[in-house]
Amino acid sequence: MDLRVSGVSGLFLVFFLVSKAGFCAALQETSGGKSSSSSNSGQINSNSVLVALLDSHYTELAELVEKALLLQSLEEAVGKHNITIFAPRNEALERDLDPEFKRFLLAPGNLKSLQTLLMFHVIPKRIGSNEWPKEASKSVKHKTLAYDHVHLTCKDSDKKVNTAAVIHLDAVIRPDGVIHGIERLLIPRSVQEDFNSRRNLRQISAVKPEGAPEVDPRTHRLKKPAPPVPAGAPPVLPIYDAMSPGPSLAPAPAPGPGGPHHKFDGEAQVKDFIHTLLHYGGYNELADILVNLTSLASEMGKLLSEGYVLTVLAPNDEAMAKLTTDQLSEPGAPEQIIYYHLIPEYQTEESMYNAVRRFGNVRYDTLRIPHKVSAEEADGSVKFGHGDESAYLFDPDIYTDGRISVQGIDSVLFPIEDKPKPETKLFQHRTTTTTTTTKTTVKPRRGKLVEVSCRMLWAFERIGAP
Repeated sequence: MDLRVSGVSGLFLVFFLVSKAGFCAALQETSGGKSSSSSNSGQINSNSVLVALLDSHYTELAELVEKALLLQSLEEAVGKHNITIFAPRNEALERDLDPEFKRFLLAPGNLKSLQTLLMFHVIPKRIGSNEWPKEASKSVKHKTLAYDHVHLTCKDSDKKVNTAAVIHLDAVIRPDGVIHGIERLLIPRSVQEDFNSRRNLRQISAVKPEGAPEVDPRTHRLKKPAPPVPAGAPPVLPIYDAMSPGPSLAPAPAPGPGGPHHKFDGEAQVKDFIHTLLHYGGYNELADILVNLTSLASEMGKLLSEGYVLTVLAPNDEAMAKLTTDQLSEPGAPEQIIYYHLIPEYQTEESMYNAVRRFGNVRYDTLRIPHKVSAEEADGSVKFGHGDESAYLFDPDIYTDGRISVQGIDSVLFPIEDKPKPETKLFQHRTTTTTTTTKTTVKPRRGKLVEVSCRMLWAFERIGAP
């Protein structure tokens, strides 16, 4: 057989063979009667009650034992004496257990409580079915590995451990121990008290402190608090008050679907719509600007988390490719371009088309204050902007989730005030006899400083001419 092993796979194979050899050696060291764990070799017998527990149908308990890192401690206990394990059925740990209590047990900071709980189910002594108390009024107390005690009772042939009924006596019998199946989990008092104190502390810390009351500086009286925002309603303050870079003046996030504590998860929504742009195809440039060149993605996520809504007019890659280096190189230019494509309303293709059909020309606010973007009906679609700088609704409803709407357009929009305009300059040339006023129209071009210098030299030459 041609076996080729290299790298990590080879190391793994060697480790597996060594482990297998050690396990087989441990099997050969087993002896009749009481199966002991050899303290010198550190291996346990394959016929041990611990191996039987891990292979039994008490899978939930076995999984908790592994998560609590108790295998080594139980191996040491088996090496010293027989043990008795009271194993709750799987349903008691899956469905019947309080979910909040289970989260408490599995929390990383509560490992000690989980270990105490599990050790409470183990007695360092072998107790078979025939060693249960016979009389109904008699109760036998046994010390557990958690240094606490459990009481074994019997009434009308029903055997109990504390208040939990034994549903399967001698479920597993091995030379070094026995396992009895019980109906539910045994909870020691110390773990229950720890859980109650943690829960009470969490409830107290969940109460958010209220700020000091505001005083009106004109009347020196307390300002009346704003009425509470209904669940899912947009914030009271305008969206511009919540925008960066200043501190947010928006109210607390309105309760809504999704997110921690049932608030809007704006960051997740922004990530979803950017991924949608990438999978949709043709909008990679806009996604790149949002993620890499600006902090707009995080700002949009913050606005959505605070209860605001947005409509994104998304230029496609062909439109973004027409942007010049000068338009993108100035500080803040990419942000200002994208701000003009963000409408602080939730609009879909249907709502915008119905608006332009009914009212003709509609002007939408943008996050580029105070500029607005105009929309009108054209060729059965919606056209934004004016003249040559207009853009058509090219890919409608790329992404709509009730909080953010993305509409694809085929051109980049600019406010009318930002369009380059011809400059009119008046140059007065003084001579000894007459004063001549010349009106010159200069088209905008690069190199403004050089252009002004040339104009000054030309004016000096005309003045100095005879």
